[in-house]
Amino acid sequence: MNRLLRGLAPRTLRGRLSLVALTTAALVMAALTLIFNIVMNRHLQHQADDELHNRAAAVATTVDTRGPRVRVVESDNDRLLDANVWIYAGTRLLERPPATADDSRLTRAAGRLAAQSHGACTTIETRSPDFVRLCSQPVPGHTGGGATVVTALDLAPYRNSAESLLLGSLILDAVMLACTYALTRLAVGRALRPVRTMTDQATQWSAVGSDERFGAAEHPAELARLGGSLDALLDRIRAVLRHEQQLTGELSHELRTPLTRIIIELDWWRSRPRSAAETRATHDAITEAAQSMRTICDTLLDDARESAQNAGAAPGAAAVAPVLCRLVDSIGPQGQVRTVVDVPDPDLEAGVAPALLERIVSPLLTNAVRYARSRVTVAARHVPGGVRIDVTDDGPGVPQAFVADLFQPGRRADLDDGHDGAGLGLPLARRLARAVGGEVSHDPGHTSGAHFIADLPAG
Repeated sequence: MNRLLRGLAPRTLRGRLSLVALTTAALVMAALTLIFNIVMNRHLQHQADDELHNRAAAVATTVDTRGPRVRVVESDNDRLLDANVWIYAGTRLLERPPATADDSRLTRAAGRLAAQSHGACTTIETRSPDFVRLCSQPVPGHTGGGATVVTALDLAPYRNSAESLLLGSLILDAVMLACTYALTRLAVGRALRPVRTMTDQATQWSAVGSDERFGAAEHPAELARLGGSLDALLDRIRAVLRHEQQLTGELSHELRTPLTRIIIELDWWRSRPRSAAETRATHDAITEAAQSMRTICDTLLDDARESAQNAGAAPGAAAVAPVLCRLVDSIGPQGQVRTVVDVPDPDLEAGVAPALLERIVSPLLTNAVRYARSRVTVAARHVPGGVRIDVTDDGPGVPQAFVADLFQPGRRADLDDGHDGAGLGLPLARRLARAVGGEVSHDPGHTSGAHFIADLPAG
């Protein structure tokens, strides 16, 4: 049954909203029609009772109850006696309509009303006419006796009026429901038109990574909220596209050198016959280049995954001290190396997201801990226009000959130093810092180890 109902339900939002509006309007109009017809039926019944009471009052003027016996006085209103009127003296019938018999259903009903001590009304069903309304009215006498006048009225005209009102109200309901459904579909369609337009624009913009956004200035509150959600989605899509393009470019750039080396080694090996030692050296060189390619790919892909996960993070502010302490705790103790965090101002903030601050400082701290002999210091302070983070170690420092290539991707000062890595940490740290208006640099004047500086905007 539920599956059948789901199959019959409209598939479009406009159809469903129109159906809900139609159902609600139908229930409301059904209730109003029922109440209206009940009120009109009561009103028509009161009109009929008023007509009967007026007729009974007129007939009562022809009844003389002053004497010991009740008698009907002849007057110009005798014609009223022929219009469905019964006159009783107590329970004794004095006059009845000529068209009715003493044992007819109307006469028996009139007798029952006359037996009551107070005026009353009742409706009975007969063969012709179908429904008749009877009302009794007492005529008190001066000597304690009295009479009762019972009048009858054919309800056919009133019932016809009630049926006409019911039919008219049903026709009006049908017209109103049709208009409600049509107007609801039209209104909902017009209301959803901006949503359809925004959907088409979002699809078009997401395909090309456009910088255009919806904003919230010219939209109603509901559409502004939708526009904000679509803008956030477009930002994430654009960030993903940008990361894909960046990853492609970095892979192309970083893999060119080891690929060139492999090609050169193979060309050199095939240029003339080689000895076993030369062949082995060529194989070692190719293996080393391939391993370097693998390391480069792993490093760049890991960075791309982290970037994609944080693509939706909005620029903000990060408390520097907690981020640096968290980084030091994540690296953990490294032999005899002790890492110290020195942030005099606990309220110091950098104008970047916490995750981005970690990714900028992490390569600097990792290299410092890797090459330090006993101590690494991570300090942060205010500088004019921003925040400066200093990472200092007491290791051998950066060889002078390698300073020029320090931030070149894929370059390492000593490939045989026993540490893994693809030489991409420092370049990535500089690129991320520059992306937010900062810089990562090396202090060549520091001679008792290595000193790296990360300048970032203030929070």
